Amino acid sequence: MGGRRKKRLNLRDGVFIVGEGMTEQYYFSHLKQIKKYRCEVKPRFFGKTDIAQIEKTVERLLQGYVTVICVFDADVSQRNIVEKTKLEKFKRKYSKNEIVIICDSLPSIELWFLLHYIKINRRFQNYKLVIHELKKHIPNYEKTEKYFEKSKWVENLVRKMNIAVINAKSKNLEIGDSYSNMYKAIEKLDSLK
Repeated sequence: MGGRRKKRLNLRDGVFIVGEGMTEQYYFSHLKQIKKYRCEVKPRFFGKTDIAQIEKTVERLLQGYVTVICVFDADVSQRNIVEKTKLEKFKRKYSKNEIVIICDSLPSIELWFLLHYIKINRRFQNYKLVIHELKKHIPNYEKTEKYFEKSKWVENLVRKMNIAVINAKSKNLEIGDSYSNMYKAIEKLDSLK
């Protein structure tokens, strides 16, 4: 047996969180601990990936009896027509699938964090503008592993999570407005407790 065998993924009933970045991975890892969510948050399901990579991971996970929550920023799709097409196709493919929950945010997950403090009905051109607004409420917020690895920032958000869910769901979206569907992940995870 000279070749390397591919490590087989042990899939069982459960919820797997799949995403694109460090922010999402740390956020859900901390949420799992703080709220005692029953889900799998593994580094191998996160990384600097595009929609095609996320879709491959989803398809692999769906070989088991699992629910997959996909968390990612939709800002690349606004700047790149190829990525926009991939995102629209991905959303259509799973739109009526109850075991794949798409939780994208435009421009970034930081909009979800901001919704814990205020209701937003406007477009943010990029995540830096969202972070600028977010720092009015979380002055020490920074997009670094050193910041994310401590759970305190998520503990503070959890206290206002009901506000964020209400704010995210009650948006009167105009085409092009910023949005976050992260509330779908929270509702699903809360329903399993």
